[in-house]
Amino acid sequence: MFMAAVNTQTSTNNPDVVVVGGGPVGSYVALHLAKLGVKTTVFEEHHAIGFPSHCAGHISIRSLRGMGLYPLPRGIVENTFCTANFYSPAGTKFSINLSCPVTVVLNRAHFDQYLAGQAQAAGASFVLGSRVQSLLKEGISVRGVDVVQTDGGDQKVYSKIVVDAEGVSSRLLRQAGLSALKPRGLVYAVEAEMENVQNVEPNAVEVYFGKSYAPGFYGWLIPRPDSSAKVGLATNTGNPQEYLKRLMTKHPVASKQLAKAKITSIGYHAITLGGPINRSYADGFLAVGDCASQVKPTTGGGVIFGLTCAKTAAEVASQAIAKGDLSSNILKNYQKRCHDQLNFDFLVMLRLRRFLDSLSDERLDEMLRVCGKLGVDKALRDVDEIDFQGKMLLTAARKPAMAAALAYFGLLYLSANP
Repeated sequence: MFMAAVNTQTSTNNPDVVVVGGGPVGSYVALHLAKLGVKTTVFEEHHAIGFPSHCAGHISIRSLRGMGLYPLPRGIVENTFCTANFYSPAGTKFSINLSCPVTVVLNRAHFDQYLAGQAQAAGASFVLGSRVQSLLKEGISVRGVDVVQTDGGDQKVYSKIVVDAEGVSSRLLRQAGLSALKPRGLVYAVEAEMENVQNVEPNAVEVYFGKSYAPGFYGWLIPRPDSSAKVGLATNTGNPQEYLKRLMTKHPVASKQLAKAKITSIGYHAITLGGPINRSYADGFLAVGDCASQVKPTTGGGVIFGLTCAKTAAEVASQAIAKGDLSSNILKNYQKRCHDQLNFDFLVMLRLRRFLDSLSDERLDEMLRVCGKLGVDKALRDVDEIDFQGKMLLTAARKPAMAAALAYFGLLYLSANP
């Protein structure tokens, strides 16, 4: 249904813009470029859009609706959620029950294919099975890409602008003269599809904290109505698969939920949590999405921020082409606009990430107990914004319970970082 909408051509005339990567961010850039009348070609190294999947697909309904992407066609949304259960390493539970469905989990392959189909319908071209090997440059300016077909053949494609949307990679960033992603900002994730998951609420996401199970991040369980689930974690040290085994067998709550579960597939990917790179533009070049580290440092979610920046990239690229000026002096407006939209939320989330990383397992257990006693769950009941977390906390802090919790978190942080 979805794949039929995606072009599988293996050659193309020189476009105005080349987009590297056919994930949701790349397709969204192409969609908006095509809508603006810019001739666009997307090169995707895999033979099918949406594979392999590198994301759980747990996304805010409000954000999707604000982008005109919700409701989605049948078959993309797998479940909706109004509850999040958080567990300490000792099994202490803290729940947030929201007043209406706030998030959905998506079939990521179908979602990616839907966006690619929308982009193609608007006029963008997709070339699958084609890996961008390197950038073509004239001096310091990017002028196109060298593409290698996975079944053989090499093609040089010249363009006015190249948009890098290839995911967590610094390969093209370096070639464009930009700084690579910082290794200390990366965590390494494993996610498994599981059947026969038990003792979970059908409309609740499960989150497992603790250095014993997911040092540097957390674990998750995202259920579907048929007793299957996406289960995963990320870590900044060690082997994520070994931590997943420990979560499944040793965690006081997850071990009961997954005691009879069967893994049907498993995948691995890196997540960047370090906040946006210092510079995401060069002459004839823009970096968008994970490769620009436009990812929430708290949750590792990159879809909404990536799509937000993708639309901005398309607008700035279109303006630069119309002016006939592809220099960094014009393209820097892309980073400025993204900064204006997202910087406050990134600053808040980076501080939250440092705070969580500073806590011992014992402190995490204490924190969840205190949140329950203070009534933080009631203070957050009306929240429907989970992506722009700086703005969310500003709103929630007006309530006494949340203000008290934030003061307590500050004391915890100071005690952990004397």
